[in-house]
Amino acid sequence: MYRKTVAIVDLDAIRENYSLAAALAPQSKNIAVIKANAYGHGMLRVAQALQDIAPAFAVAIIDEALELRAGGISQPILVLEGANDTKSCEVAAANGLSLVAHNQEQVLQLLQANLLGNTPLWLKVDTGMHRIGFAPDELGSVLERLRDGGHDVSVACTHLACADDLSSNTTHQQIASFNACVSGLDLATSISNSAGILAWPTSHSDWNRPGYMLFGHSPMTTEVESASGLRPAMTLRSEIIAIREVPAGESVGYGARWTAERPSVIGTVAAGYADGYPRHAPSGTPTLVKNQIVPLVGTVSMDMLSIDLTGHDNVALGDTVELWGQDVSVNEVAARCGTIGYELLTGVTARVPRRY
Repeated sequence: MYRKTVAIVDLDAIRENYSLAAALAPQSKNIAVIKANAYGHGMLRVAQALQDIAPAFAVAIIDEALELRAGGISQPILVLEGANDTKSCEVAAANGLSLVAHNQEQVLQLLQANLLGNTPLWLKVDTGMHRIGFAPDELGSVLERLRDGGHDVSVACTHLACADDLSSNTTHQQIASFNACVSGLDLATSISNSAGILAWPTSHSDWNRPGYMLFGHSPMTTEVESASGLRPAMTLRSEIIAIREVPAGESVGYGARWTAERPSVIGTVAAGYADGYPRHAPSGTPTLVKNQIVPLVGTVSMDMLSIDLTGHDNVALGDTVELWGQDVSVNEVAARCGTIGYELLTGVTARVPRRY
């Protein structure tokens, strides 16, 4: 590797974070959600690291599930968006995948497909997020229709829209709606995402679905004690490739959006938005150099960004810069950029090598 921009992934941290999720809900089983290339961390390597402790995995689409199967992952794999045509249903069955069904068209396709084996199904209920899912009053009839067609429907699930916000009453309402619609049905249940696991014990059920927290980050809008044991799994780092003095009154970067108010020392770092670092990160966004917080200045370029090294006389060419990781929170970087850590982690591009 000639360029020094790299994402260091701590697989032990991911295992510890999974164990924390399990400990917070000891009566539940936990399906590890590793969609979107395991939130940017490398889906196959993460699955391999968890396969002895996670009873099942969840991904968003069939292509992701097939990649895991091709990599030798034999555990149950749940496809959260389900299948969108009969051929996809058949591919899922042939590869031992479980599917979520969330609309009537999918039910019809499942009933029409020539399934080569048993395909366990989850049914998604829309309890208020209004993204995908059956209406609560449809669940019973959908369940009956699929079981009459010979399908193994094992779990009913829903998704929490506002669980990251402890002040919202929406989560209480969603849990109550879900519990009412599954009452009396012979189904296991799944409600909790990472936020539910961390902060809403009444959402813990037969299957929980930890995702973001597996990678060491809390989705909560406020700090919660249950998240204090999470360990960030990815450190995105690069190196300083140039250092120059910039006189007061001179500007740095595209658009001259940052101007030195004093004689300044500016370092150029070999990372930019083509690596997944957000172009809209504002001046002042923290980076770490030699255990010192150093602010970003100017506009992030495709392959480079600038940091203000003024007063840090011990910094030299080739020094490592942490863009986020153990000491610079990806959630803080995201907040500065008006987004969330999920977007930054999943946005780390393919040209950035992952080292495990």
